[in-house]
Amino acid sequence: MSAASGTPTTPTQLFNGNQSCSTDETAPTYLWAREGLTVMGIPGSPESTDNGPVTVRYQVWPITDPTRITTVSRDHAALGFEATAVFPADAFTDGQTYAWQAQMVAGGTASDWSAECYVTIDNTAPSKPPTISSSNYPDNDEWNQGGEPVQVTLDANGVDDVAGFEFSWTGDFPVIGASIGAYGVPHFEDPYENSKYFKRADTLGGSATLNLVPPRGAGVLTLWVRSLDRAYAASARTSYTFLVKSTAPKVTPAKPAPAFGERTTFTLEPDPAVQATSQVVSYSVRTTGGQSDKTITVKASANGTAKVTLPLDGAYGNSLDVKSTSKNGWVSDSGWWGTSFDTTATVSSDVYTEYESSGGVGVPGIFTFAPKVKGVASYTYSFNGDPEVTVKAGAHHEARINWSPSQNGYYYLEVYATTRDGIQLVPCDYIFFVN
Repeated sequence: MSAASGTPTTPTQLFNGNQSCSTDETAPTYLWAREGLTVMGIPGSPESTDNGPVTVRYQVWPITDPTRITTVSRDHAALGFEATAVFPADAFTDGQTYAWQAQMVAGGTASDWSAECYVTIDNTAPSKPPTISSSNYPDNDEWNQGGEPVQVTLDANGVDDVAGFEFSWTGDFPVIGASIGAYGVPHFEDPYENSKYFKRADTLGGSATLNLVPPRGAGVLTLWVRSLDRAYAASARTSYTFLVKSTAPKVTPAKPAPAFGERTTFTLEPDPAVQATSQVVSYSVRTTGGQSDKTITVKASANGTAKVTLPLDGAYGNSLDVKSTSKNGWVSDSGWWGTSFDTTATVSSDVYTEYESSGGVGVPGIFTFAPKVKGVASYTYSFNGDPEVTVKAGAHHEARINWSPSQNGYYYLEVYATTRDGIQLVPCDYIFFVN
């Protein structure tokens, strides 16, 4: 359809403030309009063979005075795409309900007006923040036993147009809005469908009850909350702070001091109070310091315990960070286990004694490299930063080299071992002086 021919069609897919228009006068859409009110409608079809620009005309009036009409237009609109226009802010009075409609104009011919859409202007955010209370985690200076979700009651605090609440453990709140799809059609995302951050009040100006698992299982915890009215305008935020004792599981290796290179079985035990509140069903185990660090989930037995076998292959050491998860969703704080290893080689010489002056230019000396851990396959060494040289370990996992200095003075020898599994161990320095 072109601007000069054809019969214009009434615009479809009408939106106000990126929300679908309500054609029910008793259930208008509540919108903030201090910067004006954005309206949209689609003229014609994108499949039209006549696709010249058209005009979409919008008019709005208070339902109490249909003669007070404000008109805006979107010229040069594309067929099949949302045509956006903005009614000025001074066309509206806070608290009043308005009707608006749209028509398409092409070639001097206008379509029929669309059905009426109804909006109520709400330019006043809730005047007071909500109140917050908890029946099982009181906000005093005493430490609470963790293990069960936090039962929170939010109340509108006497503000009669509060429709719901927005809450966060960080103090940051997600943006309420719409995504824009094909042809410019908005898809408004109802915030109350996101139960991680939003809860609808049980009645306008009422309250809401939440069961929340905090982001960590112990410490000083703060929940931030604000009220939302029907236009999703937010009140000032308020907070609720409470204290939770550690609920960390216990981590015990099969041997008190496992050695480097051993596969070690660990027993994971739940905090007794957590297990008594709700059965621990699994553990999250995060390894650090090893050759292939990862996080794994380990299923717990009926009594809440579990076992996990892991390689201790960190050249400097290994550690485990373990959290339990209960049947009711509670996630504990971390239980920790760690150990360090000395995987450096032992270096000695029959001539060149460490930290002493000995030998001389051209005087050969034997250097012996010996392991402190099992499984060493080779040694790599360098004198004074020269190119590295690698030698295989012998039957007793030792190696010997014969070396003669080319000049006198200060020398440092750096040596590190490599295991049969290809793990490069921690380097060590051997310092000596040549006469």
